[in-house]
Amino acid sequence: MINSELYPVIFKRKSIRKFVKEPLEQSVMEELKYQISKLEPLFENIKTDVAILGEGEVGGIFSIKAPHYIAIYSEEKEGHLLNAGYLLQQLDLFLSKEGVGTLWLGMGKPQETLNARNGLKYVITLVFGKANEEIHRNSASEYKRKELNEISSIDGAEKLIEAVRLAPSSTNNQPWYIEGTENKMAIYCKKLSLVKNTFFPLMKKFLPIDMGIALCHLKIAAANFDKEIDFKKENKSSNKNYEYIITAYTKQIDG
Repeated sequence: MINSELYPVIFKRKSIRKFVKEPLEQSVMEELKYQISKLEPLFENIKTDVAILGEGEVGGIFSIKAPHYIAIYSEEKEGHLLNAGYLLQQLDLFLSKEGVGTLWLGMGKPQETLNARNGLKYVITLVFGKANEEIHRNSASEYKRKELNEISSIDGAEKLIEAVRLAPSSTNNQPWYIEGTENKMAIYCKKLSLVKNTFFPLMKKFLPIDMGIALCHLKIAAANFDKEIDFKKENKSSNKNYEYIITAYTKQIDG
């Protein structure tokens, strides 16, 4: 489901925290199920499953009441959190494009009986439904984000990296940093501070999910500008501040 139709949504999507209680129309739910079947994974070798849950099936101390939830499940192996963020962000943008409100729910979790599915473990939830507030931002200037030069040292790839810059992240952490060239971008994640590492252990889980969201935005931006991206894990070293995640190789699509 990575396509250029999702690109404009990157510049107006917002997190919704107030939802109308009534469920969405059946036609919308059927289209969502179809889009789930068309999701494009970051890593083909990781088994995943996506479930649509209803009101009352997701709880937690920071849960948001809404008529619908999407829970993603995965086998636990290297890259599974990156992959989960990459997959679920496709649905986040699709729903926002259709005028449906969404919110990443990091602290919520399904009922105990729904914590596993087909032998796969629960990862994270996306809340969705009719918004009881303004659904979109008026412009990208409303985002509270770092400047481009704070997240990348690359010249000439601003159009692609801007999509990464606007990606949502847990606590608006914006952990990404990109270096290299327009055709070979090495992507890093900022390491947790000692305080966050000690007092917010869940951030260890959220950071790779955030990075998966950013990679999804990068792939969509590339599609919009008729470019292909191949993601490859290379033997690159991390440093004291940033952990190496993956390298994005870009090339122009002929014709």
